[in-house]
Amino acid sequence: MKSITFPNGQITMAGNLYLPEGVDTSNRHAAVVVVHPGGGVKEQVAGLYASKLAEQGFVALAFDASYQGDSGGEPRHLEDPYARVDDVRGAVDYMQSLDFVDPERIGTLGICAGAGYSVSAAMTDCRIKALTTVSAVNIGTTFRRGWYGTGPDTDVVPMLEAVARQRTAEASRSVEPTYLPYVPDEPDERTPPDLVEAGEYYLTLRAQHPNAKNKFLHTKSITRILTFDAFHLVEALLTQPILIVAGSEAGSLWMSTELHGRARAPKRLRIVEGGTHMSFYDVPEYVGRAVAEAALFFNEHLTT
Repeated sequence: MKSITFPNGQITMAGNLYLPEGVDTSNRHAAVVVVHPGGGVKEQVAGLYASKLAEQGFVALAFDASYQGDSGGEPRHLEDPYARVDDVRGAVDYMQSLDFVDPERIGTLGICAGAGYSVSAAMTDCRIKALTTVSAVNIGTTFRRGWYGTGPDTDVVPMLEAVARQRTAEASRSVEPTYLPYVPDEPDERTPPDLVEAGEYYLTLRAQHPNAKNKFLHTKSITRILTFDAFHLVEALLTQPILIVAGSEAGSLWMSTELHGRARAPKRLRIVEGGTHMSFYDVPEYVGRAVAEAALFFNEHLTT
């Protein structure tokens, strides 16, 4: 693994590049850009998948989102879906700049919200030749309708009114900027099981990392997230083949099945029995299954 940086507009991005053991850098190889979940950093699940893909023969990149982790950008801890989609494009720029990467054989693999961001990026970036989603989340839809997708979009109006009041207070300098957690610090009986497990992943020794602070900037993030739809125009604009991997017991499964139902591109849905949303973050059985499916898929579609 090699720590690297690459430019994305005015922001310097930080990433970890994984190469297959003994790779011949005089030849060009297929590559995969791995996109981390909301609240994650490159050292967590994205890095795990990148390392596993390198073991399967792919050049793989895990990187921190703009405004987060070791990447640059102000204000810090901003979750901007539109910027995160552009981050994927910037990562593809970087991969295409490497002499040992075939610019016509680049794919993406996104986990959770990173899956939604990679789908959105692929719709307008034909340099991405194939993509895989794992435990896919459409972050805007989730914030509008809830984890299970059962609420109406209009439920967010009170939230926007509260954001407006908070932003006015921050603009007048009467209060400091506020932050919200990605996953509940103190889950209760109403917390979806997936998000309880997410706390166990991000907030304990299981996977906690000092760069993953479990917070995002309240006012500036919410207004961007609530207007975002990762699957908007997917029927018309997604032309690349897509593999969709999800667990049968995941509360987020409905987003993967919706994506599969709406996509018109060559598509493959793999629902893994017994898997939860978080199973695919670090549980060997489920990570192994997802990587095996992704490697088979990328070997099929990232061909010369």
